[in-house]
Amino acid sequence: MRYQSIEFLTTKELADLLRIKERRVYDLASSGEVPCSRATGKLLFPRKAIDQWLVENGSGFSALRRKERSNVVVGSHDPLLEWALRESRSDLASLFDSSVDGLDRFKEGTALSTGMHIYSSQDNVWNEHIVAEEIEFRRAVLVEWAWRERGFIVEKSNPKSIHNFEDLRKKTIAGRQTGAGASLLLQSLADKEDFSLKSCKFTVEQRSELDCALQVAEGKADVAFGLKSYANQLNLDFIPVINERYDLLVCRKGWFDASFQTLIDFTRQDKFKEKATELSGYDVSEIWTVRYNGE
Repeated sequence: MRYQSIEFLTTKELADLLRIKERRVYDLASSGEVPCSRATGKLLFPRKAIDQWLVENGSGFSALRRKERSNVVVGSHDPLLEWALRESRSDLASLFDSSVDGLDRFKEGTALSTGMHIYSSQDNVWNEHIVAEEIEFRRAVLVEWAWRERGFIVEKSNPKSIHNFEDLRKKTIAGRQTGAGASLLLQSLADKEDFSLKSCKFTVEQRSELDCALQVAEGKADVAFGLKSYANQLNLDFIPVINERYDLLVCRKGWFDASFQTLIDFTRQDKFKEKATELSGYDVSEIWTVRYNGE
């Protein structure tokens, strides 16, 4: 282990060792859960004491396991998933923000499952690459939820004639926050098309897919890079760009919880399939297909 010969670890080094965010290390230190020293005016963690603490608490990611995961689904927002969580009466709560935020929360052990749609243009894969890199040594499984149609949401009849990336030049785009899968994907596809998004204007950051589509509906943006389902819901036009795969990363133990099994059972009902058709832009034919198995 690369920190084995170090007498004291810094906050960053301990975060790297435990594979958690630095803010989680500060929480552990302030609560007295992890041995630390403040003698030098900054937090230092005695290596020998940390080793003993890890032994007593079970594993190299024990800091994450000291708390039970909350019965909550986090990550990127998906309208079909949000509806299913509610209609299935699964007792699973939701806290949707972004793909990256959800992955961070999952790594910190505060969520049962997280949704994501992070694309690697280099490998032409969805989510597996980031999960394999970030969830090493954690018992988790990545399963498919749905394929979704994503593209340019524009005003009815498309008065600005937006059909491709070049047509976005000097247009106002409803922007998403840093870490949102849609924002990452837009940048990736723009790079692939050799198109600079700096030639566009962006609204203030929108925290959800619906908020972006509403920016177009209210005339505050020319275009949103969003889901077909919201374009249809708001009676806007939609120009398809890509089919994306939205997956759920689930801790293995949580998979067998009654609440998560209730959600799985609900998705096998006709009611669920009918809702996916109603929302439009969804393909749920391979729902729950395993895409990645953690060790």
